[in-house]
Amino acid sequence: MFINDILIDWNRIEEDSYLQTINAIGGIERITLTNPVTFFIGENGSGKSTLLEAVAIAEGFNPEGGTKNYSFSTYDSHSELCDATRLSRGTIKADWGYFLRAESFYNVATKEEEYSKGPGGDPQHLHEQSHGESFLQMAQSNFREKGLYLLDEPEAALSPQRQLTLLIEIDRCVKEGAQFIIVSHSPVLLGYPEAQILTFDNGPIHPCAYEDTDSYKITSLFINNREQLLNQLFRNNDIL
Repeated sequence: MFINDILIDWNRIEEDSYLQTINAIGGIERITLTNPVTFFIGENGSGKSTLLEAVAIAEGFNPEGGTKNYSFSTYDSHSELCDATRLSRGTIKADWGYFLRAESFYNVATKEEEYSKGPGGDPQHLHEQSHGESFLQMAQSNFREKGLYLLDEPEAALSPQRQLTLLIEIDRCVKEGAQFIIVSHSPVLLGYPEAQILTFDNGPIHPCAYEDTDSYKITSLFINNREQLLNQLFRNNDIL
Protein backbone atom coordinates (compact mmCIF):
# COMPACT_ATOMS: atom_id res chain seq x y z
CA MET A 1 0.00 0.00 0.00
CA PHE A 2 1.50 3.31 -1.08
CA ILE A 3 -1.36 5.33 0.44
CA ASN A 4 -2.81 4.13 3.75
CA ASP A 5 -4.92 7.12 4.79
CA ILE A 6 -6.37 10.27 3.28
CA LEU A 7 -6.29 13.10 5.83
CA ILE A 8 -8.30 16.32 5.52
CA ASP A 9 -7.58 19.45 7.58
CA TRP A 10 -10.88 21.34 7.53
CA ASN A 11 -9.25 24.34 9.22
CA ARG A 12 -7.67 25.08 5.85
CA ILE A 13 -11.04 25.31 4.10
CA GLU A 14 -13.24 28.39 4.35
CA GLU A 15 -16.39 27.97 6.45
CA ASP A 16 -18.58 29.15 3.58
CA SER A 17 -16.96 26.80 1.05
CA TYR A 18 -19.32 24.45 -0.78
CA LEU A 19 -17.02 21.62 0.30
CA GLN A 20 -18.33 22.01 3.85
CA THR A 21 -21.83 21.16 2.59
CA ILE A 22 -20.94 17.90 0.84
CA ASN A 23 -22.50 15.30 3.15
CA ALA A 24 -20.07 12.52 2.30
CA ILE A 25 -16.86 14.35 3.08
CA GLY A 26 -17.82 17.42 5.13
CA GLY A 27 -16.07 17.12 8.50
CA ILE A 28 -14.40 13.79 7.66
CA GLU A 29 -10.79 13.99 8.83
CA ARG A 30 -9.46 10.52 7.96
CA ILE A 31 -10.31 7.94 5.32
CA THR A 32 -8.46 4.66 5.72
CA LEU A 33 -7.68 2.52 2.68
CA THR A 34 -7.51 -1.18 3.46
CA ASN A 35 -7.04 -2.93 0.12
CA PRO A 36 -4.89 -2.54 -3.01
CA VAL A 37 -8.07 -1.68 -4.96
CA THR A 38 -10.44 0.94 -3.52
CA PHE A 39 -13.60 2.15 -5.25
CA PHE A 40 -15.37 5.45 -4.57
CA ILE A 41 -19.06 5.09 -5.44
CA GLY A 42 -22.14 7.29 -5.11
CA GLU A 43 -24.57 9.51 -6.95
CA ASN A 44 -23.46 12.29 -9.25
CA GLY A 45 -22.36 15.30 -7.22
CA SER A 46 -21.65 13.30 -4.07
CA GLY A 47 -17.97 14.34 -3.98
CA LYS A 48 -16.22 11.24 -5.36
CA SER A 49 -14.27 12.91 -8.15
CA THR A 50 -13.58 15.95 -5.98
CA LEU A 51 -11.86 13.80 -3.40
CA LEU A 52 -9.99 11.71 -5.98
CA GLU A 53 -8.73 14.92 -7.62
CA ALA A 54 -7.52 16.21 -4.24
CA VAL A 55 -5.68 12.94 -3.62
CA ALA A 56 -4.09 13.12 -7.07
CA ILE A 57 -2.84 16.68 -6.57
CA ALA A 58 -1.60 15.88 -3.05
CA GLU A 59 0.34 12.99 -4.58
CA GLY A 60 1.91 15.31 -7.15
CA PHE A 61 -0.14 14.57 -10.26
CA ASN A 62 -1.30 17.14 -12.79
CA PRO A 63 -4.96 18.09 -11.98
CA GLU A 64 -6.01 17.23 -15.54
CA GLY A 65 -4.38 13.81 -15.50
CA GLY A 66 -1.31 12.02 -16.75
CA THR A 67 1.91 11.16 -15.00
CA LYS A 68 3.69 13.32 -12.46
CA ASN A 69 5.78 14.66 -15.34
CA TYR A 70 2.75 16.27 -17.02
CA SER A 71 2.62 19.99 -16.32
CA PHE A 72 0.12 21.37 -18.85
CA SER A 73 -3.09 23.19 -17.93
CA THR A 74 -6.06 23.95 -20.18
CA TYR A 75 -8.64 24.83 -17.53
CA ASP A 76 -8.08 25.39 -13.82
CA SER A 77 -11.13 23.73 -12.23
CA HIS A 78 -9.84 21.86 -9.18
CA SER A 79 -11.21 22.72 -5.75
CA GLU A 80 -9.34 23.95 -2.68
CA LEU A 81 -9.77 20.52 -1.10
CA CYS A 82 -6.33 19.61 -2.43
CA ASP A 83 -4.79 22.31 -0.20
CA ALA A 84 -6.25 20.64 2.87
CA THR A 85 -5.49 17.05 1.89
CA ARG A 86 -2.50 15.08 3.18
CA LEU A 87 -1.67 11.45 2.54
CA SER A 88 -0.42 8.92 5.05
CA ARG A 89 1.96 6.82 3.00
CA GLY A 90 3.35 3.33 3.44
CA THR A 91 7.02 2.52 3.84
CA ILE A 92 7.45 1.76 0.13
CA LYS A 93 7.29 4.47 -2.54
CA ALA A 94 5.52 3.81 -5.83
CA ASP A 95 7.86 3.36 -8.78
CA TRP A 96 5.35 4.87 -11.19
CA GLY A 97 1.87 6.37 -11.28
CA TYR A 98 -0.90 7.72 -13.47
CA PHE A 99 -4.03 9.82 -12.97
CA LEU A 100 -6.65 8.95 -15.59
CA ARG A 101 -9.71 11.17 -15.95
CA ALA A 102 -12.58 10.57 -18.34
CA GLU A 103 -13.57 14.24 -18.56
CA SER A 104 -10.12 15.54 -19.55
CA PHE A 105 -8.98 12.53 -21.55
CA TYR A 106 -8.92 14.43 -24.87
CA ASN A 107 -6.48 17.00 -23.48
CA VAL A 108 -4.24 14.34 -21.94
CA ALA A 109 -4.27 12.29 -25.15
CA THR A 110 -3.20 15.38 -27.09
CA LYS A 111 -0.29 15.96 -24.74
CA GLU A 112 0.57 12.26 -24.75
CA GLU A 113 0.98 12.43 -28.52
CA GLU A 114 3.10 15.57 -28.27
CA TYR A 115 5.37 14.13 -25.59
CA SER A 116 5.78 10.84 -27.45
CA LYS A 117 7.23 12.66 -30.47
CA GLY A 118 10.16 13.93 -28.43
CA PRO A 119 13.66 12.42 -28.38
CA GLY A 120 13.54 8.76 -27.49
CA GLY A 121 9.76 8.72 -27.45
CA ASP A 122 7.43 6.06 -28.81
CA PRO A 123 5.05 7.97 -31.10
CA GLN A 124 1.42 7.59 -30.06
CA HIS A 125 -1.58 8.05 -32.37
CA LEU A 126 -4.38 8.10 -29.85
CA HIS A 127 -6.65 10.48 -31.76
CA GLU A 128 -6.64 8.16 -34.76
CA GLN A 129 -8.44 5.51 -32.71
CA SER A 130 -11.90 5.39 -31.22
CA HIS A 131 -12.39 6.94 -27.79
CA GLY A 132 -12.56 3.55 -26.09
CA GLU A 133 -9.58 2.10 -27.95
CA SER A 134 -7.33 5.06 -27.20
CA PHE A 135 -8.48 5.18 -23.56
CA LEU A 136 -7.66 1.50 -23.08
CA GLN A 137 -4.35 1.82 -24.91
CA MET A 138 -3.31 4.70 -22.67
CA ALA A 139 -4.18 2.64 -19.61
CA GLN A 140 -2.37 -0.46 -20.85
CA SER A 141 0.75 1.47 -21.85
CA ASN A 142 0.95 3.23 -18.48
CA PHE A 143 0.00 0.43 -16.06
CA ARG A 144 3.16 -1.04 -14.59
CA GLU A 145 4.20 -3.05 -11.56
CA LYS A 146 4.50 -1.27 -8.21
CA GLY A 147 2.56 1.74 -9.49
CA LEU A 148 -0.12 3.99 -8.00
CA TYR A 149 -3.11 4.56 -10.27
CA LEU A 150 -6.01 6.94 -9.77
CA LEU A 151 -8.86 6.39 -12.23
CA ASP A 152 -11.91 8.62 -12.55
CA GLU A 153 -14.84 6.80 -14.20
CA PRO A 154 -12.72 4.74 -16.61
CA GLU A 155 -15.82 2.86 -17.76
CA ALA A 156 -17.14 6.02 -19.48
CA ALA A 157 -15.19 5.19 -22.64
CA LEU A 158 -15.33 1.39 -22.48
CA SER A 159 -17.79 -1.25 -23.61
CA PRO A 160 -18.62 -4.01 -21.11
CA GLN A 161 -16.16 -6.31 -22.88
CA ARG A 162 -13.39 -3.70 -22.69
CA GLN A 163 -14.19 -3.19 -19.02
CA LEU A 164 -13.37 -6.86 -18.52
CA THR A 165 -10.08 -6.23 -20.33
CA LEU A 166 -9.40 -3.36 -17.94
CA LEU A 167 -10.09 -5.70 -15.00
CA ILE A 168 -7.45 -8.06 -16.35
CA GLU A 169 -4.95 -5.18 -16.49
CA ILE A 170 -5.84 -4.07 -12.95
CA ASP A 171 -5.45 -7.60 -11.60
CA ARG A 172 -2.11 -8.06 -13.35
CA CYS A 173 -0.76 -4.88 -11.78
CA VAL A 174 -2.16 -5.64 -8.32
CA LYS A 175 -0.39 -8.98 -8.35
CA GLU A 176 2.81 -7.05 -9.14
CA GLY A 177 2.42 -4.66 -6.21
CA ALA A 178 0.25 -1.84 -7.63
CA GLN A 179 -2.47 0.15 -5.85
CA PHE A 180 -5.62 1.58 -7.44
CA ILE A 181 -8.16 4.16 -6.28
CA ILE A 182 -11.08 4.25 -8.71
CA VAL A 183 -14.24 6.33 -9.01
CA SER A 184 -16.80 4.16 -10.78
CA HIS A 185 -20.47 3.42 -11.44
CA SER A 186 -19.70 0.18 -13.28
CA PRO A 187 -21.07 -3.06 -11.78
CA VAL A 188 -18.42 -4.86 -13.85
CA LEU A 189 -15.44 -3.01 -12.38
CA LEU A 190 -16.92 -2.93 -8.89
CA GLY A 191 -16.96 -6.72 -8.93
CA TYR A 192 -13.18 -6.91 -8.57
CA PRO A 193 -12.51 -9.54 -5.85
CA GLU A 194 -11.87 -8.24 -2.33
CA ALA A 195 -11.95 -4.61 -3.41
CA GLN A 196 -12.71 -1.99 -0.76
CA ILE A 197 -15.89 -0.14 -1.76
CA LEU A 198 -16.54 3.22 -0.10
CA THR A 199 -19.92 4.81 -0.75
CA PHE A 200 -20.51 8.56 -0.70
CA ASP A 201 -24.29 8.15 -0.41
CA ASN A 202 -26.43 8.31 2.75
CA GLY A 203 -24.18 10.34 5.01
CA PRO A 204 -20.43 10.31 5.61
CA ILE A 205 -18.21 7.99 3.56
CA HIS A 206 -18.59 4.39 4.70
CA PRO A 207 -17.85 0.85 3.45
CA CYS A 208 -20.39 -0.92 1.27
CA ALA A 209 -20.72 -4.53 0.11
CA TYR A 210 -20.79 -5.13 -3.64
CA GLU A 211 -24.33 -6.51 -3.55
CA ASP A 212 -25.51 -3.38 -1.71
CA THR A 213 -24.26 -0.92 -4.32
CA ASP A 214 -26.87 0.83 -6.44
CA SER A 215 -24.87 -0.14 -9.53
CA TYR A 216 -25.34 -3.81 -8.75
CA LYS A 217 -28.92 -3.60 -7.48
CA ILE A 218 -30.28 -1.52 -10.37
CA THR A 219 -28.44 -3.53 -13.02
CA SER A 220 -29.62 -6.80 -11.49
CA LEU A 221 -33.18 -5.49 -11.24
CA PHE A 222 -33.14 -4.39 -14.88
CA ILE A 223 -31.73 -7.66 -16.19
CA ASN A 224 -34.07 -9.89 -14.16
CA ASN A 225 -37.24 -7.78 -14.36
CA ARG A 226 -36.76 -5.59 -17.40
CA GLU A 227 -40.36 -5.35 -18.61
CA GLN A 228 -41.81 -4.82 -15.14
CA LEU A 229 -39.22 -2.18 -14.31
CA LEU A 230 -39.73 -0.26 -17.56
CA ASN A 231 -43.51 -0.35 -17.22
CA GLN A 232 -43.28 1.06 -13.71
CA LEU A 233 -40.67 3.60 -14.75
CA PHE A 234 -42.67 4.98 -17.67
CA ARG A 235 -45.95 4.88 -15.79
CA ASN A 236 -44.81 6.55 -12.58
CA ASN A 237 -41.68 8.38 -13.79
CA ASP A 238 -39.96 6.81 -10.82
CA ILE A 239 -37.65 3.82 -10.43
CA LEU A 240 -38.92 2.67 -7.03
